Amino acid sequence: MFKEGSFLKELVKRFTSDEVPGLSAQLSYFFLLSLFPFLIFLITLLGYLPIAQEDVLNTIKQFAPGESMQLINDTLNQILNDKNGKLLSFGIIATLWSASNGINAIVRAFNKAYDVEESRSFFVSRGMAILLTIAMVFVIIVALLLPVFGKEIGLFIFSHFGVSAQFLTIWNTMRWLVSGVILFIVFTALYFVAPNKRLHLKDGIPGAIAATIGWIAVSLAFSYYVGNFANYSATYGSIGGIIVLMVWLYLSGMIIILGGEFNALLYKRKHALK
Repeated sequence: MFKEGSFLKELVKRFTSDEVPGLSAQLSYFFLLSLFPFLIFLITLLGYLPIAQEDVLNTIKQFAPGESMQLINDTLNQILNDKNGKLLSFGIIATLWSASNGINAIVRAFNKAYDVEESRSFFVSRGMAILLTIAMVFVIIVALLLPVFGKEIGLFIFSHFGVSAQFLTIWNTMRWLVSGVILFIVFTALYFVAPNKRLHLKDGIPGAIAATIGWIAVSLAFSYYVGNFANYSATYGSIGGIIVLMVWLYLSGMIIILGGEFNALLYKRKHALK
């Protein structure tokens, strides 16, 4: 049975006991390793898709802090200006390996949240991590395609079915909410599949909602803080952009892990009452 106390107090207690800050730092390291290979792969792939490089960068720019966005932009331009036909294959391999390491770190964090040991074999767990990575890449590409085609779809409906102009305005607003829906889908999949625990899909939804709202709020708040108050370049010099990026990835990792802790605590409370 659970000790008396609010849900929030128990969550704060687990924040310390399950070493969430340390696991978040580990996760941010793997995020950083996989970020640029993933973007190289994605932008190299754009030659085969009706998406401009600006669409990808503008999507990231919605949430990324200013100095980190400049770092991402400069690094990508430097890499992509060095023409190399092997960039796409390198991006695929590096993305799958680095991102699957990040998924494995998430798996360990979620197992700790549910107080279970990892009993799946190396090949099963690595295969699951790679499949989750591929699924997330696919979902992100769809998320990028929807805004590109959203306007054309809205115009088609507007012109062929005589829908009011107000609908087109609503459509243009709704298609930018896609990023939140995509985040929710990715988080739900992570919280359902990653832990070594037999769960129902609905068990992952509360944490996915909390993580989606939390990640967007924290990203926007941190971006505002960096843009208006903090000056990391004055403190860290030329690596200021890297520091900003690492802090953002650290906060992102913490939100993801806390979403898993949120789900685990709800799960334990629910089954303790049965």
